[in-house]
Amino acid sequence: MESVGLRAVGSHCSLSEMDDLDLNRALLDRPRLKIERKRSFDERSMSELSRHDSPRGRSVLDTPLSSARNSFEPHPMMAEAWEALRRSMVFFRGLPVGTLAAVDNTTDEVLNYDQVFVRDFVPSALAFLMNGESDIVKHFLLKTLQLQDSEKRVDRFKLGKGVMPASFKVSHDPIRETDHLVADFGETAIGRVAPVDSGFWWIILLRAYTKSTGDLTLSETPECQKGMKLILSLCLAEGFDTFPTLLCADGCSMIDRRMGVYGYPIEIQALFYMALRCALSMLKPDGDGRECIEKITKRLHALSFHMRNYFWLDYQQLNDIYRYKTEEYSHTAVNKFNVMPDSIPDWVFDFMPLRGGYFVGNVGPAHMDFRWFALGNCVSIMSSLATPDQSMAIMDLLEHRWDELVGEMPLKICYPCLEGHEWRIVTGCDPKNTRWSYHNGGSWPVLLWQLTAACIKTGRPQIARRAVDLIESRLHRDCWPEYYDGKLGRYVGKQARKYQTWSIAGYLVAKMLLEDPSHIGMISLEEDKLMKPVIKRSASWPQL
Repeated sequence: MESVGLRAVGSHCSLSEMDDLDLNRALLDRPRLKIERKRSFDERSMSELSRHDSPRGRSVLDTPLSSARNSFEPHPMMAEAWEALRRSMVFFRGLPVGTLAAVDNTTDEVLNYDQVFVRDFVPSALAFLMNGESDIVKHFLLKTLQLQDSEKRVDRFKLGKGVMPASFKVSHDPIRETDHLVADFGETAIGRVAPVDSGFWWIILLRAYTKSTGDLTLSETPECQKGMKLILSLCLAEGFDTFPTLLCADGCSMIDRRMGVYGYPIEIQALFYMALRCALSMLKPDGDGRECIEKITKRLHALSFHMRNYFWLDYQQLNDIYRYKTEEYSHTAVNKFNVMPDSIPDWVFDFMPLRGGYFVGNVGPAHMDFRWFALGNCVSIMSSLATPDQSMAIMDLLEHRWDELVGEMPLKICYPCLEGHEWRIVTGCDPKNTRWSYHNGGSWPVLLWQLTAACIKTGRPQIARRAVDLIESRLHRDCWPEYYDGKLGRYVGKQARKYQTWSIAGYLVAKMLLEDPSHIGMISLEEDKLMKPVIKRSASWPQL
């Protein structure tokens, strides 16, 4: 059958060398939950690719495979998860437009968890799309697009036209008996920071909707075309910055409190790269669309080179930085950002295995944040910002450092935590981001879906299955908490909400990806051969 999808974007995952997804046609075609969905991938290619064996698909630590590798009997948690997800649905004038951040009846303190967050809705949207329920996603995309057009002010300062809301809620007027949407663009957020990631997630979700339904009409509407261009105009504008990465304030992403990720955080750069590639496949090359496409293409080349060379860290690169000379001038400088070798934290030397690597948290003038950030590295794999070798090296690192990065509850948002004097200086003595809690080394079940997508794309689904087993042993019993605390993620977070919607949706998406890996086409991009960099050293040294 012909592939239904977008221009110049491959919709199937890189499974040509997998040895653990030997799925047959009967499995791919069998009915699933309430579904007769339109295929948005090339089933013939997917089926053929999945038959090939590959040495690259094996686990570094010989992680045992499930004894029922092709048995996808529904886990009892699945039904409860779907019920909880549907309870969180938000309706506006009779139409579903999103899901609440949490439906926690154990506390009277609502805060902003009764709102629809753009980033939080993404796993919910993917779960609905995989289950053949696309209407709620379409309504969400259109409503947030309308909110983008509204005037945005923080105090007396007007924000850019392209800024997407962090969240919105449905407000009811009892006198007029009408509903209207109230958006938050950062004016009520912690630290009053506008969300940089919302616009990127919106573009990524628009592509996922199009790939899932095969319906190009939404993305090709003048409103969606304009929305994408407005978002990208904020990012592609030329200015004083000499780097292709995006300069950001602390608190502009999932880590929405002060955590020392200002500058060029990996999460934003990976999402930026993925959004650019998604937009490139959906923008129409007419009028100002052609100019936008040209800007995207140039930025992608520069961004991929910058990230793959300067943000990448493996054993060999760590040794190179350890031997860096400083105060180098001219174009021949090796230490281009003047990173001081003495600034390398001691933990990195023990953490870095001989085989494996990852994208560091931040790189800027005289600054390299060596922390591991899960979301940025997983999105780098999904978007093909990471080269195939780098993607495999990230998976190698995850297996080598399972206890540190996964522990007893997937997945550490970052590693290691900040503590003591460093915590006081970097977080401003934040009482919520204490050591091994919340954003400071806490464990977030929602990250399971991104880990699973990365595992499937790299041909290592056994890693995801191991993580899912951990989730299924506790998450339902603990009432679907927002996050876990402790070095191993053993304790329910001290301020974690129960029945956190994206914890529920993240589990559902992970399970459905493992059941039908072809879903990966919604949220994965194949490597662009034209942007393949020339990297002289190995991506993961040494090759064993």
